[in-house]
Amino acid sequence: MPHITFPEGLPGITGPLAFRPDTAEPLRRLAEVLLRGPNTLSRADREIIATYTSSQNDCHFCQTSHGAAAAHHLGGPVELATNFALISAIKRDFEAAPISPKLKALLNIAGHVQQGGKRVTAEDIARAREQGATDTEIHDTVLIAAAFCMYNRYVDGLATWAPQEEEAYIPMGASMAHEGYVTTRVQNSDPQ
Repeated sequence: MPHITFPEGLPGITGPLAFRPDTAEPLRRLAEVLLRGPNTLSRADREIIATYTSSQNDCHFCQTSHGAAAAHHLGGPVELATNFALISAIKRDFEAAPISPKLKALLNIAGHVQQGGKRVTAEDIARAREQGATDTEIHDTVLIAAAFCMYNRYVDGLATWAPQEEEAYIPMGASMAHEGYVTTRVQNSDPQ
């Protein structure tokens, strides 16, 4: 049960965002820029970084919703089951998952950010650079991981509810992947 009263039926972050539209707008814009804005990292890779960070923070809503968004970015409806399996493998052990060495190096950085910013080492950065990561990609990985620590704590710190069935996240992930995080509904103070 949430610690404060949110509009009925809004899971995860959507309840707190509807509760405070004035803080919702900058939070949504930050997610939009980080996960969908211009970048040399694919949208799927950025959603995977958000998903992995959220899984390390044990935030069910965020890891599942952003995992669904990543799955949608990775391919169409036919590939969804395969893509969800990949996301699960990454959360379980990204080093053994069938992803690029560069993404593995960036997830290593994200995992260290999740533990505490000072845990990121010069060796972590060197590994990412050796795999072709640019300074902007390293910067954005750190910022995505840091922002998702905040989002995860926002969701869980207010004890929001989250659907337990993975199927509930498929349309949510599609909306995040294809429509984004900032919509005209934000300006009308309606939830995502």
